[in-house]
Amino acid sequence: MADTTTSVPPSRSRDLDKLLLRPGNLVGPRFEPGTELRDDLQTFAKVLVVGAGGLGCELLKDLALSGFKNLEVIDMDRIEVTNLNRQFLFRLEDVGKPKAEVAAKRVMERISGVHIVPHFCRIEDKDIDFYNDFSIIALGLDSVEARSYINTVACSFLEYDSDDTPREETIKPMVDGGTEGFKGHARVILPGITPCFECTIWLFPPQVKFPLCTLAETPRTAAHCIEYAHLIKWDEVHHGEPFDPDNPEHMKWVYNEAVKRAELFGIPGVTYSFTQGVVKNIIPAIASTNAIISAACALETLKIATECSKTLSNYLTYNGSEGLHTKVAEFERDKECLVCGPGIRIELDPSITLQKFMDLLEEHPKLRLSKASITHRGKNLYMQAPPVLEEMTRSNLSLSLFNLMGKLPNDVVHVNGITSKNDQKTTCLRKLRVVFKGVDGVTDMDTAGGA
Repeated sequence: MADTTTSVPPSRSRDLDKLLLRPGNLVGPRFEPGTELRDDLQTFAKVLVVGAGGLGCELLKDLALSGFKNLEVIDMDRIEVTNLNRQFLFRLEDVGKPKAEVAAKRVMERISGVHIVPHFCRIEDKDIDFYNDFSIIALGLDSVEARSYINTVACSFLEYDSDDTPREETIKPMVDGGTEGFKGHARVILPGITPCFECTIWLFPPQVKFPLCTLAETPRTAAHCIEYAHLIKWDEVHHGEPFDPDNPEHMKWVYNEAVKRAELFGIPGVTYSFTQGVVKNIIPAIASTNAIISAACALETLKIATECSKTLSNYLTYNGSEGLHTKVAEFERDKECLVCGPGIRIELDPSITLQKFMDLLEEHPKLRLSKASITHRGKNLYMQAPPVLEEMTRSNLSLSLFNLMGKLPNDVVHVNGITSKNDQKTTCLRKLRVVFKGVDGVTDMDTAGGA
């Protein structure tokens, strides 16, 4: 008798089903395996990918293949020829087009059922509420400043109760990835629970700068020779003509001068590509590193959304420069962090003036702050210095703090002032959760970020 059964093609969600349809020992407390969980992931989970470069392209693809159907991506850059060696969603005919739009289009063409909304703009151009619409924010950025901004935005949604305990429903999870050559990291940020970006800003070393005396007198490396040609020799020869790093003739001139300098001091290693890297501060990007870090970030995003396993705790590093080395370190929150920390709660009468508020800061037992400068959501309410700002903000001293803060029932202000400890005066910055008594909308919770 002939076999009349037909082979069933494997489902694209086969591997995902192994995680979401079966129980396990490492699952979260609310994990309930079943097809409903997979369907909810595809229907309700909404993820924002910040950045559509090398890591962002991988993230979009990995998240789409991991069961996420509702994705959005934001990026301000256009595609350049130099992107094509590692940003695999782009083609030669795409050069000059917005990265976010092309990346979204390519993923939707290859993966059916996925809907990706692109945003071709700066991250600062979006209203704060735009970011609050997402379940999770995944970062594929190459800038410390951009990470810091998104971190501040996500922490601004965080609310604490009267016991300084984070309210779970206000936590905006972030998954951050980053790569430099053969090295990379992936981390999970749960504001109020794990360290935020600002808590561990020290992980990012300052940019290397060479002393001019070393460049001019005692160069020891190929980079010294290149920076000598770039920073010193160029101005000597071209008399005020600005150097354009994107002009091939300018770059070739710097390279030739750097070669002469290197030969004079017997220093090897000056090449044209290395000259470009030093002058433009370019760190070589490796496609395989992007793929590895993206896979880690996509998995953590899936775990946060479904609780199919415990999340990373909380910082993974990868080094593939010599062999292969990965490890996970658990960093601790800075409880005094001005971005994700609860700050100090102060209850005030709505009629209190800014001047009276400053007087209270001097008397407060936990603060003892004098000569205070006060900001609210990036706006200067009063500045002690410089004199021009003091004069501009002086008129606010007689106004009510409630009105100056936009009549919000509760919000965060940052105060920079002088405090005394052990008879020694020091400058400090403090975060204050201001709650106005008797105003409609006041509860026992307070926003933590104030972005």
